[in-house]
Amino acid sequence: MKTVTLGYERNSAPRVEYGIRLLKEALQQNGYEVRQEEMNWNWDQYRLIEGTKLYVGNRSESGFLQQLEERDVLLYHTQAPEREGFYLSSCPGSLVTVAGGNDSGVLYGCLELARRIRQEGKVPQDIAYGDSPSFSLRGPAIGLQKTTVEPPRQTYEYPITPNRFPWFYDRALWLDFLNMLLEQRCNIVYLWSGHPFSSLVKLDDYPEALEVTEEEYACNVDTFLWLAEEADRRGIWLVLKFYNIHIPLPFAEKHGLKLHQPKPLPITSDYYKKSIAAFVKSFPNVGLMVCLGEALQGQIYGVEWFTETILAGLLEGLKDSNVKEKPPIILRSHAIEPQKVIEAALPLYPNLYTEAKYNGESLTTYTPRGKWQEIHNRLGSLQTIHIVNVHILANLEPFRYGAPSFIQKCMQAAKYRLKSNGLHLYPLFFWDWPYSPDAPEKGQPRLRQIDRDWIWFAAWFRYAWNPDRDPEAERHYWAELLGERYGSREAGEAILDAYESSGECAPKLLRRFGITEGNRQTMSLGMTMSQLTNPERHMPWPDLWESQSPQGERLEDYIGKELQGVPHVGETPPDIIADAERHAEDALQAIERACDLVTCNESEFERLRCDMQAIHYMVGVYANKVRAAMKILTYKHLVGGDYFQRLDLLDEAASLLEKSLENYRKLADLTEKTYLFANSMQTPQRKVPIRNGLEFKHWKDCLPIYEQELEHFQFHLKELKSGTTPEAVRNMKQPIAPCREAPFTLHSKNVEIFRVEKGAEVFTDGDIHIVGCAEELNGLTGVRFSQMEAGLRGVTLDIELHQPSKVLIGYFNSKDQQWLQAPSLEENTHADDMGGYAPLLRKGLRLYAYPSVNVHAFQFEAGRHTLDFGKGAYLILAVVPADQEIQQRDVEHKNDGVDTLDWLYE
Repeated sequence: MKTVTLGYERNSAPRVEYGIRLLKEALQQNGYEVRQEEMNWNWDQYRLIEGTKLYVGNRSESGFLQQLEERDVLLYHTQAPEREGFYLSSCPGSLVTVAGGNDSGVLYGCLELARRIRQEGKVPQDIAYGDSPSFSLRGPAIGLQKTTVEPPRQTYEYPITPNRFPWFYDRALWLDFLNMLLEQRCNIVYLWSGHPFSSLVKLDDYPEALEVTEEEYACNVDTFLWLAEEADRRGIWLVLKFYNIHIPLPFAEKHGLKLHQPKPLPITSDYYKKSIAAFVKSFPNVGLMVCLGEALQGQIYGVEWFTETILAGLLEGLKDSNVKEKPPIILRSHAIEPQKVIEAALPLYPNLYTEAKYNGESLTTYTPRGKWQEIHNRLGSLQTIHIVNVHILANLEPFRYGAPSFIQKCMQAAKYRLKSNGLHLYPLFFWDWPYSPDAPEKGQPRLRQIDRDWIWFAAWFRYAWNPDRDPEAERHYWAELLGERYGSREAGEAILDAYESSGECAPKLLRRFGITEGNRQTMSLGMTMSQLTNPERHMPWPDLWESQSPQGERLEDYIGKELQGVPHVGETPPDIIADAERHAEDALQAIERACDLVTCNESEFERLRCDMQAIHYMVGVYANKVRAAMKILTYKHLVGGDYFQRLDLLDEAASLLEKSLENYRKLADLTEKTYLFANSMQTPQRKVPIRNGLEFKHWKDCLPIYEQELEHFQFHLKELKSGTTPEAVRNMKQPIAPCREAPFTLHSKNVEIFRVEKGAEVFTDGDIHIVGCAEELNGLTGVRFSQMEAGLRGVTLDIELHQPSKVLIGYFNSKDQQWLQAPSLEENTHADDMGGYAPLLRKGLRLYAYPSVNVHAFQFEAGRHTLDFGKGAYLILAVVPADQEIQQRDVEHKNDGVDTLDWLYE
């Protein structure tokens, strides 16, 4: 039997010991007897050991490696290994060394040498190989989240219990996952939760804050300690993500507080400091990821809360700790400008990181630009490590995605265009971890995402280690890998072609036609005609095409330029539709080519094949509907309100809509057998194509809406052909009555009521007055306060409502910092908790010399309320009964009038 002597430093770190174990297993599997002798390794005595010798060490701590380096016995032809880098070297005297820049570098070096031993069946005799990662942090995000809300708790709020998260306690699952991450050389796992401390720590001062039973608490602590230890031995940081200021339900109830607090209070600060200190003492090797947005008014209180509460608690918890490395603290750049926070925090705690979304909450492009690129570049210039967050994949859900070349370009963009140095990767179906959305076969368990989406994880992490690999070599690598999985090299090449082609479809479709890159849109469920031809009505998110897309034209822009004969710029709708159809057809042909070549993993191949067919149908839905939209927009521009002209264009549109619906029916039929649902987040935050992600979560749920849409279009077209004026056109000038008022009592000082009407002044300071208002608002009772106070510090109103009511709030149409900004689901998942997310009256109020005002309605129960919307001026225009209906419209008749043509489909 072959023998090898394995040497290493005594009392090695856990991750070094784990690397040695992996190396020893590889040696034994290939016929070696492994000797591990207790001795001091020295430069002048190691030759006395007979036979092949392997020595593993951290070059900053190993005296033996340092001796070899000093005597030029161990030389590096690449950069000397630092941090997670490593170098494998054949040295004189039958010695092979694994030199790591740190303990993780040693682990990765052992992993690489073990791989080569398995590949060659022996210890390599002539080796000189160094490697190191391009990105400092590389790992996935896992959510302790559910697909639906649990009232009275709100979004994100889920105590950690076995009935909610049985997978959290499944150690076999965790080991499978951690081993996969080690194989991909990941070094971090981001575990997301709304407020995890109430499930993981107990506080003597706040016993009511514990949200789980004593048995559940003990199990949580035991599981979390085990998980942190297992992750650490694989060189993986466990990082716990939480929102601010979220507090436990029993704590909130006892102290009469709301679950989500917009600004610090002495009691919430004290509770958080003590929670974080207790957490860090219990789990000193676990990092924290902090979201200062989505509840806290981070622009006002972010610096104070981060430095005086979060870091204060962290430092208190670390005071008596002997950890080798201080845990990372990651500041999420979401709904906050992080630069001031970082500048204030760095002197207190240097191991800080920043994070921002890559393409928002979708995957759209490998050339992000504009404002979003500038944000990343600014964060990348700070004295921290900046991380890109490949967030909710709202346009990829629920299908498989594995286009390595697209992903490689994204990681190159992350490095070169966005100046980032870390990757935070969401699974393809985040909210339902660990399960995939596939319908399980009869009698079988649901598929796990780590099994179904292996290529998704493997590609991102491969290019997080090194994004600059040769493209031709990469094609060979992936074809071989897929060939091993499905039975032949030829099958691997065909499946790779299918993955590559299908991977272009969703990014291109969303970036040109979508409403948002956020997760309020589930792209695979389609879009309504109104969303395509009148997107302004549906609150489009301009960042989608201004930052998360290459230069190009939206549908309305394209038609306008086409009719005027103006040159087009960048991607056009016809370009994208042609591209998407080509990609979808190429993917379908490639997957069909693979059918007779697959000899193993046949059932998974069939599921992949169904996905390619589904994507093909989805592209057919969009292609025909977009072409119909172009016909309708052309009609709109040409007829100028004379709707009985150019009906030939509507005839063509009707034919295209029928083709689109035919593809949708096929898609709904196929997915009824293959998928449980399309969107992983099934909450009211899902708005597009149809409001309510729980009720409309599958294609079969949405199909009747699209069938009705076509029926309405055909009916109105028939009316026009017969010379009948459609009802919507006849009623376009129907008078609008003012809203009813609901009684209220003001308890605040320095505020006053006023009558909303032309000429009325809207603030207590200055003489800014109303020059025009929507009929719904005329004569109602508003509340005015100081514009200066609201703009500089924010105003808090104490108001008593005598019945369930809606408070009508006016937001100025300007991004200037002096104005309060309307709630946005792109930045705050809680933006629609009280209603009020979408404006009811666009430009419902016009003021002298000021921006126009959009009117939103927020719902409140009867009783006394504190209204604190944050810093920035706004208007309170009325209090109306909760049952008061207000028709959503654009007061200037641009987005809901007859000229939008929405009446054609409704």
